[in-house]
Amino acid sequence: MDNSGGILNYKSHAKINLGLSVIKKREDGYHNIDSLFIEMDLHDTISFTPSHAFSLTTNFSDLPIDESNLVTKAYNLLLPAKSRDATEYSIHIEKKIPMGGGLGGGSSNAATTLKALNQLWKCDHNNESLCKMGTALGADVPFFIEGGVQHVTGIGEILNPVKFDELKNLHFLLIVPYIHVSTEWAYKALNISLQSNKKVSKFAPLTGPVNWQLFENDFERVIRSTYPEIDEIKSQLYDCGAIYAGMSGSGSTVFGIFDNRELLQKSSEQFTQCQSFITFPHII
Repeated sequence: MDNSGGILNYKSHAKINLGLSVIKKREDGYHNIDSLFIEMDLHDTISFTPSHAFSLTTNFSDLPIDESNLVTKAYNLLLPAKSRDATEYSIHIEKKIPMGGGLGGGSSNAATTLKALNQLWKCDHNNESLCKMGTALGADVPFFIEGGVQHVTGIGEILNPVKFDELKNLHFLLIVPYIHVSTEWAYKALNISLQSNKKVSKFAPLTGPVNWQLFENDFERVIRSTYPEIDEIKSQLYDCGAIYAGMSGSGSTVFGIFDNRELLQKSSEQFTQCQSFITFPHII
């Protein structure tokens, strides 16, 4: 948190999925997944200014600021816990995380709002309680409450921290093509049934050499035929020297992992037709 002239600024981080397996469709319409989530340094900034009433603004014109915004929903979810004499806040979202790219920006904004207000209003919810609240807002919200590196199962609400030593030496290049992949369409295209017998992985501590090719994203096989750009970007990242390249979530962001900073910098200059971000894991 940064306090600048009464305005309280909080970082709201992105995530990538290192591998993503869709296990089965549930009777409630959600899907059970199995993935490794990694919190990244790339972040939005959410600013809280004391105010007589709640309001929401943003620097990004395509982001709705009505009741559908997850920040508004998070605010209203925690509002009953506010004491009568506690101040309300005007909130501004300074977006940097691309929308609809599989990086979890909206869920991260919701989680950051819950954590910030819990602190500012002295609500005394622990992380477990905030995670339960966050699940009502979105399946990825609990991850952003906890952060770090997590083995994620269930619909996204079951978290187990993973020790991944090699990450501290790695750099990530995120490539965001100007295409939109509908998450709803992607799940339908997978056609995962209620009777699926896929098993959840068991991640051992990733403390030695990593076999990167074991990390696969189920969505890639159904998305590549409709959006060949995904495979083209992956191939280009490997040609540039990435030790691994994959898609995050249901897309459209593709990331390359580099162990050489110079190669990373040169690679970022090759993707002039897409948004690109150089970042690294946010691990405290």
